[in-house]
Amino acid sequence: MGKVAEAIDQALERILPPAEGKEARLMEAMRYATLAGGKRLRPFLVLASATLFEVPTERSTRVACALECIHTYSLVHDDLPCMDDDDLRRGMPTTHKKYDEATAVLAGDALLTYAFEIVSDPRTHHDPLVRAELVHAMAREAGAHGMVGGQMIDLLAESEELDIGAVTRLQQMKTGALIRFAVEAGAIMGRATKDQRQALQNYAHDLGLAFQIVDDLLDVEGTEEEVGKKVGKDGDAGKATFVSLLGVERARTQAQMLADQAGLHLEMFDEKAELLRLLPHFVINRRH
Repeated sequence: MGKVAEAIDQALERILPPAEGKEARLMEAMRYATLAGGKRLRPFLVLASATLFEVPTERSTRVACALECIHTYSLVHDDLPCMDDDDLRRGMPTTHKKYDEATAVLAGDALLTYAFEIVSDPRTHHDPLVRAELVHAMAREAGAHGMVGGQMIDLLAESEELDIGAVTRLQQMKTGALIRFAVEAGAIMGRATKDQRQALQNYAHDLGLAFQIVDDLLDVEGTEEEVGKKVGKDGDAGKATFVSLLGVERARTQAQMLADQAGLHLEMFDEKAELLRLLPHFVINRRH
């Protein structure tokens, strides 16, 4: 994933150039938040799924950058005092700490809207119907019935008791939604068949849950230096998580099972899906 992350960083540098004039501070904050590093998991998934259908890299890279803009906007807003109130992200001051709260809100807003500008641009795909489907899918997964809706449930979880079914639904929305779009994007650009799309959706479902379980484990077992942000916050807030409901060992076993299962959904793609098959095991063994 290292080479992909480096390529995405370079593409984001190009697609988010510094600005001049009164709005320069806004672009500076957007760049600060987006270029601060990270695993670039979602862009990797866009590129890897697009490879299955021989989509040109320049097209899939633009979608990957757009998705990373949405992911970054969600982190900027998630870190605000009215949400999770975090001071660190990826080992660096959060955007509202580096700048101020108003600038952080605007930077998040700008990144979200810029993502749709990128995807709707003819350079992303020559077929306007493909671009329209990408925009529709991205809006669906990022919105009230996807990531943002999941964040709302996560806020309610501080004052309400959630069972394992509710926590699973929460994470399928908050974390899983953008992972679903990342995998689906390649299928949309490559005009995949119904069966191919279903296989990739099943893969994304299992990968997203495995990813979140590991996040919950790191919140309990990781250190601030490893994770790059404050740990133990869910426990302190009394939130139900996979770990609090299942226990550490059962949660770890469940993550392993999901990682193994995710790869089985890719059999129809043969060796072309090797990178996607390896990714779930990378995800469950990460320390940040």
